[in-house]
Amino acid sequence: MDDTLTGFDERYRAIHARDARFDGQFVTAVRTTGIYCRPSCPARTPKPGNVEFYATSAAAHEAGYRACKRCLPEAAPGSPAWDLRGDTAGRAMRLIADGVIEREGVPGLAARLGYSSRHLSRLLATELGAGPLALARAHRAHTARMLLVGTDLPASDVAFSAGFASVRQFNDTVREVFGMSPSALRARRGAAGTGPGAEPGAIDLVLPMRAPFDADGLFAWMAVRAVAGVETATATSFARTLALPGGPAWFRLRADRGRVRLEARLTRLGDLPVLVARARRLFDLDADPVAIDEALSRHPELAAAVAGTPGMRVPGAADPHEMLVRAMVGQQISVAAARTALVRLTEALGERVAEHEGTDRLFPTMAAIAEHGADVLRGPAARIRAITGAAALMATGELSLSPGDDAADQRARLLALPGIGPWTADYVRMRVTGDPDVVLPGDVAARAGAARLGIPADAAGLTAWAARTAPWRSYLTAHLWRAALQPPPPPSQPPSPAAAPAAPATAVGIQAAAAAAAPPTPESDAPPEFRQPHRGARP
Repeated sequence: MDDTLTGFDERYRAIHARDARFDGQFVTAVRTTGIYCRPSCPARTPKPGNVEFYATSAAAHEAGYRACKRCLPEAAPGSPAWDLRGDTAGRAMRLIADGVIEREGVPGLAARLGYSSRHLSRLLATELGAGPLALARAHRAHTARMLLVGTDLPASDVAFSAGFASVRQFNDTVREVFGMSPSALRARRGAAGTGPGAEPGAIDLVLPMRAPFDADGLFAWMAVRAVAGVETATATSFARTLALPGGPAWFRLRADRGRVRLEARLTRLGDLPVLVARARRLFDLDADPVAIDEALSRHPELAAAVAGTPGMRVPGAADPHEMLVRAMVGQQISVAAARTALVRLTEALGERVAEHEGTDRLFPTMAAIAEHGADVLRGPAARIRAITGAAALMATGELSLSPGDDAADQRARLLALPGIGPWTADYVRMRVTGDPDVVLPGDVAARAGAARLGIPADAAGLTAWAARTAPWRSYLTAHLWRAALQPPPPPSQPPSPAAAPAAPATAVGIQAAAAAAAPPTPESDAPPEFRQPHRGARP
């Protein structure tokens, strides 16, 4: 059992209060019934002597427990611990969610983490109560549940799409984990599944998350940066194409009465768990917004900003290699200019796919950018060489970025490349690994936001002040970016107490302000040969 999140007494108080904030962070196993539940399960709270806590459902499975039919703990949001933890266990959990074991097996996972298969199995069993195969099995069971609930696929298709080797293995696992047959589990889906008239094979899922959720700000961020042809965005939705292991995919995330829904069209349904993991990282759905907001609100300078935008999220990356290219293209130019350059690159080099709701191409492969990027990109020659050089390294596998990277190692590898300084390396680390504790002191928009909030705005002062908000400095940075978009108060005329309150920051307003202002966020230590008259972008 893992005690890193909280002790037994604190966990027991959480289940006694049926506190939904802890759903996904641990499971409660009851010895007398042989089942495990999420903390908010409405069932009667068991006696302390009958309770065991586990960090993962896989550990509960290994101990012989099955999932509660009433609360379905597999449907809870993921644990924020896997972003907070940069250790081997945290990195392994992110890679397992991304489907590495299905594609490369336990040896491939171990090689990515720098261990032998045997040592990794021992380490994960000690840390999480289950080895990599058991963790992957639990993940397959979770995928099977999503497919049974979210689609009308035949059970045999669900079995192979979820990664099971046979229908019998699928049936046995579902019965063992959920205590019911696949058909019985599907019958309980209610309104969560695809509705009548849905396109055969279409996927429409509700993605669990923790409230509050700043949907307006997140969709506005995506809309300002959407690359036409690859991405489309509105005030309530974001859609894009994406190259997955089984072929091209299209997905859309949209706000739906306080929830986030995922719609998808996949070449191979077995890519669903990979897509779900990437969509969750892209929208930071496993964050614990209550804990983050409470921590940031303790600082008077941030209290009003946090109260005005509760549930702030830090956008992730759907494709780590694409994220690096976007960051490098966006150095020293405006958001609009970066988007124009990326659209030109995509139109020239992106693979065409079937048109679907405004998207008709994939972001270019690293091989295409390495070979032909110099013919398409505009700007300083040194920067173009840096971008095509990095793409070449990613195309050959000499440089690989993933959510399971060790953050410090990833940063060091990026800083060793021409044209990449601390701003780019840290920005990519924030977006790719989901590191919640990144501050960007060289980011001009962040410094402008700091000045608006009464926080030291010089790089050294911001770095020192931000240290007090650890381990949530990425969310501090997001609040600083938002503050930079707000109009400054009139000089020498502080707001009157009787003045009417400012209008809330809506998605449309944020999007319009961001597009018009294009706040500068340069990599301040980029060499002169990389610089252009335009300044800064957050790609």
